[in-house]
Order: sequence, then structure tokens, then C-alpha cells
Amino acid sequence: MSNVIWNISFDELCQSAHIDEELVIEVVEYGIAEPVAGQSSQDWLFDSTNVHWLKKAIRLSREMEIDWVAVAMVIELLKQKEALERENKQLHQQLARFL
Repeated sequence: MSNVIWNISFDELCQSAHIDEELVIEVVEYGIAEPVAGQSSQDWLFDSTNVHWLKKAIRLSREMEIDWVAVAMVIELLKQKEALERENKQLHQQLARFL
């Protein structure tokens, strides 16, 4: 099974997700999401993975009322958790071949 990755422009992201432009810029400044292309904010392109983390970060900030530094740390921990879960799944599949 493969994940489909698509790109969305800065303007499309703001309009489709009803997110304020300044909020997206702030999330990018904290390194929570990173554009995959573009030099200025109006040229930015985000892939589906970054859109996922951007939306999650905004939701965390709004619902838990925590500042962006804390949100960035939480998102980083969640990313690490997902990476470890993927690695664990892969290792279990490799181990199953030997049993």
C-alpha cells in the first residue's frame, strides 16, 4: 500500500481549509510545516504530509490554547512516534518472514 502525495498551493490551502494566511506563515516559521517549493509565501507549495501537520498544529493551538513553541514540540514528538511505529511495523514484517 502506498500513500498518495499531492501538492497544494499556499492560496488553495488557505481557502480550502479556511486558514488565515498569517497563521500558515507563523506555522512555517516555527518549522511545524515546510513548503516543498517556492521562495515567497505566495509561491509556496505544500505536500499532503505537511498539510496534515499544519492542520494538526492549528487544531492543537486552538483547542489546547498553547503557544507555538509548545505546539512545535508536540508535533515533533508526534512525528517521531509515527516514524517509530512505521519502523516497528516494518521490523515485525521482516521478523514474520523468519518465523
